[in-house]
Amino acid sequence: NVLNNNINKSNSEFYDAYLVLIVDSLKKNNFKKADEYLTQSLKFQNEDRINLVIFETLKQYIYTFKNNKILENKTNFGNLSLIAETFQRCYLGDEKTSSFFLNLVNSQEGDYSRYIFFYLNYLIDNKKYNEARLVVDQIDYINSTLLLSQSKSWVESNKFREFGKVFSCKNHAHVVSEFLFLISNLYSSQDNFEKSNFYLNLSNYLNPKFEFNLSLVAENYYLNREFIKVKKILKNFNKEDDAFYWFRIKKEAQILVEEKNYESGLKYINSKFSKIENPNSKIIFDLANFYKNSKNFETAIKYYTQIISKLDDDSLIKSDLLFRRGGSYERLGKFEESDKDFFHSLDINPNNAHVLNYLAYSWLEREYKIDEAMKLLQTAYELRSDDPYIIDSIGWAYYLIDNYSEAEKYIKRAVELMPDDPIVNDHYGDILWKLNRKIQARYFWNNVLTFDDTEKDMINKINIKIIDGL
Repeated sequence: NVLNNNINKSNSEFYDAYLVLIVDSLKKNNFKKADEYLTQSLKFQNEDRINLVIFETLKQYIYTFKNNKILENKTNFGNLSLIAETFQRCYLGDEKTSSFFLNLVNSQEGDYSRYIFFYLNYLIDNKKYNEARLVVDQIDYINSTLLLSQSKSWVESNKFREFGKVFSCKNHAHVVSEFLFLISNLYSSQDNFEKSNFYLNLSNYLNPKFEFNLSLVAENYYLNREFIKVKKILKNFNKEDDAFYWFRIKKEAQILVEEKNYESGLKYINSKFSKIENPNSKIIFDLANFYKNSKNFETAIKYYTQIISKLDDDSLIKSDLLFRRGGSYERLGKFEESDKDFFHSLDINPNNAHVLNYLAYSWLEREYKIDEAMKLLQTAYELRSDDPYIIDSIGWAYYLIDNYSEAEKYIKRAVELMPDDPIVNDHYGDILWKLNRKIQARYFWNNVLTFDDTEKDMINKINIKIIDGL
């Protein structure tokens, strides 16, 4: 009936309708019907590589579910095929499952850290608790995903049963649900939120217990500013799952910032934070960032310092935190402290182009050590020649030494890469004025006044420049 009622729809919509029928058949354990619908869907596929991946992968899964073995002659899609075969082996209870998971999570061809959760799930299902503990010991709260943070929390709290409550690779519906989530994530990375949510809904239909995947739906709606829908989804995350509950608190605070102001968001997130016993480093890190983004730099520094004091001196995470704290000191005008943090950060990670750029630009802004700043910028540029912030900084350095023609080459490129950035447009206007291209200069200064994120102090300076020039 679904297909008969939609005879005028495009091939893409027919294909989506067949996917719904396939998923529904899998939900009802009707592998034969799912296979029939999959074959019928072939004639409605567009020449789309993602559709081909979906078709071939579902074909492999359904074959495994029907025959209790892995399809031998199949199309290879690299690590996507490795993911599929890993779950198929897990479903079958194959003795090579562990090695397949290890090959997947240790792959150098992309970030497959999500699958550490499923490896942990596999280990715990097989009562290999000590191995699971060894795995989570390698997980750091600050740099890990929501799912891994929650996994680490469960293992450290001996809440092993929580893993089986949300996923089992012995359940065919759960396995296909994870594959559909992967497709949803792929569309989300392309900013195709409509397609992403379609596959997320299919994924959730097959495994409604895996509510954590709803965090992606919440992010999609948040990016589209559909805050009512975000709030509804966030209610799925409760205090028992501390990592996802903190995600809920952060997102609700962010919505308050958008709907009201930073003061409202800060009041809310701080009230919730104060009730958390023994917050982990990720929670403190997020709170510090929230304060920094709201320009409450003193409080941000306090929380960054709490984490920094507990880290090894050669830790890359410490390098990043020193950079963030240094930036907070710099915004307060505490340049001695900021420079000390930046240099300490570079001692740990000398090739961090962003730290090199920030330090150099800080010097340029206060016209301090211009020649040394230029050297730092050249190093940063060699590391990240396509970074618009670094390109802008080099252009501004040339401006400060009165080399306007060279400055124009860099800032023009920065404007092309970041056309809506107020600082870059302001810089370009200044350079054009010095090159006696005054009409164009005023055009770019006027641009700055149209941007939502232009600060009040800059607006006042721009208004003066439009009238009086430099």
